[in-house]
Formats: sequence, structure tokens, C-alpha cells
Amino acid sequence: MTGPDTLTREAHAKINLALAVGRPRESDGMHPIASWMAPIGLCDTVTLRRLGDDEPSRFEIDWAPDAVRPTPIDWPIERDLAACAVRALEAESGAPLPVAMRIEKRIPVGAGLGGGSSDAAAALLGVREMFGLPVPDERLAAIAHGLGSDAPFFLEDGPALVTGFGETIERTPRVTGAETIALFVPPFGCATGAVYAAYGSIDAGAFRSDLAADLARAAVVRSADLFNDLAPAAERVEPALTEFRIRIESAASVRAHITGSGSAVYAVCDGRAEAERVVESTRRFVGPIAGIIARFMQ
Repeated sequence: MTGPDTLTREAHAKINLALAVGRPRESDGMHPIASWMAPIGLCDTVTLRRLGDDEPSRFEIDWAPDAVRPTPIDWPIERDLAACAVRALEAESGAPLPVAMRIEKRIPVGAGLGGGSSDAAAALLGVREMFGLPVPDERLAAIAHGLGSDAPFFLEDGPALVTGFGETIERTPRVTGAETIALFVPPFGCATGAVYAAYGSIDAGAFRSDLAADLARAAVVRSADLFNDLAPAAERVEPALTEFRIRIESAASVRAHITGSGSAVYAVCDGRAEAERVVESTRRFVGPIAGIIARFMQ
């Protein structure tokens, strides 16, 4: 049994409301994490069209007209995580799965928002549905984890506590205490590998996994409680990020948080009116900084 010949999925960005990072394991240098992650309204659009059995798959990536920070698509298309997702399902099923896939991007690259992983998850879900593949959720999650540590999170909706090396997902209650965020994207990105390397040279203290878990399970967003162990490392890798964050805080009288490995910065807001005030204050006093109002996707 097969599904529709054409389908479209939204691939949402995420923010890290809490991110605890441990010391790397010796075997591969990977860092264990405990993170409270929440999807937000900012999204890429992934469109799939089934091709004939004798046609090769085709992949296309373009920036949407309303993208806040378009950057060159300077990586080989066959290395894009969404294209790799299709190849991974072909390997799993033992048969070609010819599709034309187009990604209309809005999530900035190198911003700590998980755009590539979200696109990959959308591709996995879409291709499974389109071809009626008998791949259970648990196996799909394992395939997703092989593509990127954030990818399993995006296979289901809503916030979650993500632990281990990204493979353990505990869905958590609906986020309360804040409805929206004001998201700011600087004109530069942060390389995740470089940020983790810098983190290794920082005296980060104890692995605060229990704190991240407690916050995620309580599900109440209070700006003063939020934390990101990677933030100092991101600001070390990109010193301009420190000034960017401080100027936002000064202009809008808010506490600004770095998400993931950077470079995007967000402030939690009570509602849209508050988010509009934060964005407008920043535009007026800081200059042409890209501000986005985004709601939590529950």
C-alpha cells in the first residue's frame, strides 16, 4: 500500500530552553546532553513528489522570499541531511525510492535552530508515508539518529527532554509561562564542531542533567531559569555574538538566550504584544537586526 504521489511537510525550527552538556566519551569524543527542546513556528517547507520507478531522485534547495538570513547553499546537494534521509530509507528498504524533493528554507544555517535535522525528519516521515514503507517508529528514530543528533526530536510534535547523545526522547508537557519568543538572527553563524571544541577548554563544572530534566518536566518557562552550557563556548568562537546579545538585552530590557551552539538569540515573551515590543525596541535602538516573532508549537 502506498500513499499520496505529492505531499508537503513543515519542518519546524527548535530552541533549547535548557541545555546541559557533559564531558565527551573517549570512544568518539561525543558529548552527552540533557536538553529541554521546544519547536517553534519558524519552519522550512519540504515538498515531495513521487517519480517513476526508472527515474533518478532529484533534490533542490532554495531560500524562501521571506527568509530572514539567506546564505549560499554551498554544500553538495547529495550531502544535505534531507537527501541523506532518502538514501537511508532506500538502504533500509532495499529498493530505490525515486522522489523529487524541494526544500524551501527559512531556518538560518549555523544558528542552532536545527534546520537541517528538521528537514531530514520531514523527509523520513514523508517518504515513509508516500511509499507505504513498513518502517516502525522505533526504527525510523534510529535512522534519524544516524543522520544527526537532533533529528529524532523532530519526528514527533511538541517539546521534549532529549538526553544521552540525542537518541533518548521523553515528550514533556505543554510549555506554560510564555506563549511566544522574539528570535534574533545575527549576520553570521556558528560552526557546531568549533563550539563543542571550545567547550572542551572551558571549566564547565558539573553536568547539570538533573536540572535540565526538572525544568523540562515542570514545563514552566521562566527566563531566569533557562540556561545553555554551550553559550560561553559559542561566544568564544564568535566574539561578535557577545556584543549582539548584550545590545539586544540593552535595547529591549530583556534577558537574551543563545540557542544550541548559536548563533541565534531569543527572548521569551508573555504574548505577541510583548514580542512585538521587544522586536520593535531592538530595531529602533540596535539597527538592522533580523527579529522574528515565533510561537511555541505545542
